[in-house]
Amino acid sequence: MIDVVLKLSARDLVHADLESLGWAGSAHHLADVSRQLERARFGEVDYLAVCPASNIPVAKCGVDYRVKEGVGTLWQVAVHPALQSCGIGTFLVEVAQQRIRNRGLRHAELAVEENNSRARALYERLGYVAYDCRPDSWDEQAPDGSLRRYETMCVLMRKELA
Repeated sequence: MIDVVLKLSARDLVHADLESLGWAGSAHHLADVSRQLERARFGEVDYLAVCPASNIPVAKCGVDYRVKEGVGTLWQVAVHPALQSCGIGTFLVEVAQQRIRNRGLRHAELAVEENNSRARALYERLGYVAYDCRPDSWDEQAPDGSLRRYETMCVLMRKELA
């Protein structure tokens, strides 16, 4: 067996990264990411990229500071499917939490779909605690290019940041 070690860095996601994020979602999703990058210009959100030496993102997430007063809310957390379970998600969430702390905030929250047991296990391992459930929905692009409404139930989780 050969062990491969990736040196990762985290930085702000930029518009030029969007064309390399096809693994993260449809064109409709990437258009939403583009809108979120505009919000980042005004300090409403941070949008992060985790990259190896190539500087091409292999993970991304947003932190929204407008969802709830005094809280950084993580959303759109994604790791390239071929690189999941390699510690990249842990690194990404820890960087996001540091961004929240840097703003002087003490709490992080997120929502995870009830049926996404792998992601929920990661968040629990990182100290997030479930406190409620709520339905959520969004438009997603079907293979034929049309939009359809996706509905799900999410577990709300929070963590107090030291």
